[in-house]
Order: sequence, then C-alpha cells, then structure tokens
Amino acid sequence: MNTSAFQHMAGDSGGILYIMMFMLLVALTIVIERSWHLWKVIRQGGKVMELLKTTKLIEQGELGHLGESYPDLPHVRVIAAALQHDLDHDFDRISDKLEESIMQEAPGIDRYLWVLDTIVTMAPLLGLLGTIIGMFNAFQVLGDPGNAPTKVTGGVAEALIATASGLFIAILGLFFFNALSNRVRIIMHQLETLKVMLVNRMYPHYHEAGERERAPFLARSAA
Repeated sequence: MNTSAFQHMAGDSGGILYIMMFMLLVALTIVIERSWHLWKVIRQGGKVMELLKTTKLIEQGELGHLGESYPDLPHVRVIAAALQHDLDHDFDRISDKLEESIMQEAPGIDRYLWVLDTIVTMAPLLGLLGTIIGMFNAFQVLGDPGNAPTKVTGGVAEALIATASGLFIAILGLFFFNALSNRVRIIMHQLETLKVMLVNRMYPHYHEAGERERAPFLARSAA
C-alpha cells in the first residue's frame, strides 16, 4: 500500500485512520516504556528481597547500600519508611506506616496504564465510526448515473479497513495491557511481602529498645 492509497482511505474515513495511527504510536510507546521499567523493578526488587531473606536485623548501613544501588526502586523507599519509625513509639504503628508508603508508590507503578486501557476501548469504536463514514461516501456514488456499481463495493471494502485497524489495535493493546497489569500485580505483591519481612526484622530492634527502657525499673525493683 503506497502513501497516496492510504491518504485516499484516510480521507474516506473522515480522517479516522490518522487518529488511529497516532493511537497505535502512543500505545506502542507506553508498552515499550512500561515493559522495560516494570521488568527492571521486578528484577531489582527480587534482589532486594533476597538480601533481606538472609538478614535477621535491619540496619541503617544496609539501607544506605541499597539506596546507592537502587535509588529509584520503590522497595528501597518502603524500607526507608520502616527505618524512619521511632522505636520509642508503639511498634504496631509501623505496619500502618509501611502500608501508607506502599499506597504512595502504587500510582507510580501503574502509571500510564489507564491510557493503554482507554486506547483498547476506543480503537474499535473509532474504527466503526470510520467505517460508517466510509459507507456514506461509498453509497453517495449511486446518486451519479455514470458511476458503476463496482465503485460501491470497492468503497465498502475500503471502509472496512477502519474497522479492521481498530480491532487490530484493540487486540494488540489488550494483550499488552493484561501482561503489564500482571507485572504491576507482581510488584505490589513484592511490596506487601516486603512489609511483612520488615515487620519481622524490625521487631528485635523494638524489643531491645523496650528492654533498655525497662532495665532501670527492674533494677529499682530488685533493690
């Protein structure tokens, strides 16, 4: 298909094909960027969790090392929220603080997916609209007695290209939308698991702080 033929079909569809080309470009850009970003977050987040599995206590030095290695990783920011908790306060509050940190990270994790979801929904509808406009243009030739009926069938065939294009974009976008949504689910599961791991590894610190507070009282009681 040459450029002139495409311009002719785009004109018959009322310019809908131009809009659909732009939507396809936006969808592919989001797919490429989000696929790379989410894959990197999953891979690096898995490494952070593997390091924590072998750690019984969370120390400030470990956070500094992780922060230097993965500065933009949401897992590291959740760990930072845990280490900022004052051990003199009620330990039960740390779970709420970690949950708050995870909720703050969620919008950045599934960013732009709503655009892909919108494209998946709109593409078939725009394709149908382009086909309807093309059908109007095709049947208008019947008003001229000099036009052959084959022009009508040819115009109808060209009009159906808009619908086919819309379905192609929707199918392609739906596949990648589900794939990216699954990666988002994996990351959120990692963060929830990380929250539990941090609570389990922060408790000994809190227990030690509580023992230090109770030591003078126990000494006075013994005396």
